[in-house]
Amino acid sequence: MSDELSKPFEKSSMSEEEIMKINRERKIQITSFAFMIFLTILAFVAVATETIEVGFAVPFILLLAVIQFFLQMFYFMHLKDKDHGWPNAFIISGVVLSTPALIALILLLGVTKY
Repeated sequence: MSDELSKPFEKSSMSEEEIMKINRERKIQITSFAFMIFLTILAFVAVATETIEVGFAVPFILLLAVIQFFLQMFYFMHLKDKDHGWPNAFIISGVVLSTPALIALILLLGVTKY
C-alpha cells in the first residue's frame, strides 16, 4: 500500500463540471483583484498628480472606496454565493451596525471639515 502513495493520481476525483466551475471562479477572482488594484492605483495617481481638484478629490476617493468595498464583499467574502446564509447574515449585520456607529463618531469628533 505504501508503494501506491508515491504514485501520482491519474484522474481527479472531481467531475468535469466541478473543475470548470473552479476554473471559472478562479478567473472571476483574478479579474476582480486586478480591477481593485486598478482602482487603488487610480486613487493614488489622482491624488499624487493633483489632476483632480481638492473639493472633488475626497468624494472621488470615497466613491472608489465604496466600489472596492462592495467588490470585496461580493467576490472575496462570497456574499454572491447562495449557500452561505449565516456568514452572509453576520457580515451584513456587522456592516449595518457599524455604519451608524462610525457616522456618529465622525460627527461627535467633528471631522466633517475638509
